[in-house]
Amino acid sequence: MDIVVLLIAGLIGLGLGGELLVRGSAALAGIARISPLVIGLTVVAFGTSAPELAVSVQAGLNGQSDIAVGNVVGSNIFNILVILGICALLSPLMVHVAIVRREVPIMLAASLLFTGFALDGRIGALDGAVLVSGIIVYVAWSIRASRRETAAAQAEYAQEYGQVPAGGQPLARVVGTNLVLLAAGLVALVVGARWLVDGAVQLARGLGVDDVIIGLTIIAAGTSLPEVATSVIATLRRERDIAIGNAVGSNIFNLLAIIGISSLVTPGGLTVAPNILAFDLPFMVAVAVACLPVFFNGYSLVRWEGGLFFASYVAYVTLLVLLTLGWTTLQAWRRQRAVVA
Repeated sequence: MDIVVLLIAGLIGLGLGGELLVRGSAALAGIARISPLVIGLTVVAFGTSAPELAVSVQAGLNGQSDIAVGNVVGSNIFNILVILGICALLSPLMVHVAIVRREVPIMLAASLLFTGFALDGRIGALDGAVLVSGIIVYVAWSIRASRRETAAAQAEYAQEYGQVPAGGQPLARVVGTNLVLLAAGLVALVVGARWLVDGAVQLARGLGVDDVIIGLTIIAAGTSLPEVATSVIATLRRERDIAIGNAVGSNIFNLLAIIGISSLVTPGGLTVAPNILAFDLPFMVAVAVACLPVFFNGYSLVRWEGGLFFASYVAYVTLLVLLTLGWTTLQAWRRQRAVVA
């Protein structure tokens, strides 16, 4: 299959799969009476991060750790700078106090934990087990916290999204329909992930571009499309808790679940490229740190801050390409010297 066709088909499969997965997950969560903020932080965030999970696991199994790790790191940077940046440009975002006090510090802690594990150049099985344990604890804690949400907030969500069975529909039929959506979404994600990874690898080899750049940019942006669509739609509907919660929750899921699961299923674990350690991981942590003062400033993200976020991503990608090209040139020069010697 042609490279361009593979990439386009993979992105379509990921987008469709993520949409079906989110719809099914959100409907089932609505039936379970989980609050809007927790929906954004967990169900919607995890559902929209499913493409990243599929791509990173597939890349890890194929021995392409650069794509697996670069996909997560690039997606985390993209989620904050681009998604929240675009949403704030569309409409200033009011940040829920719980996100500032709990979720952003958790995202920062997960970023530092992942960075600490990666310092030796590898995320092994033990590291992965710790990360997966972290996401299990986080989800359990979030669900427990959601039970303390007021009945008014639950009723508001049910009325807005119509997720609670109405019109005399049998509960079993509603649950069954959404389970079918979940299954269809997972199939589309797996197939789309395989096509996207295959196309990206062929593109990288054909153009002589490093896998790290492909993973950090093309695949990271492509697999974040479900997050983009979800957060933008939520912003336009003035459901800002879901818009912000989706981006922050996705980052937590990416670091703990995706890296954790990928390292567990990849023989020997995931290797972390030196240039990711030297530049991209510190930048990802800096982006997470930047959320604290910005969000604390009136518990909002205004348009000029959104514009600054988006401009920062453009600068990051530009610098990334320049640094990676310089790193590749340096490595080639070292190999040439070794041959001569």
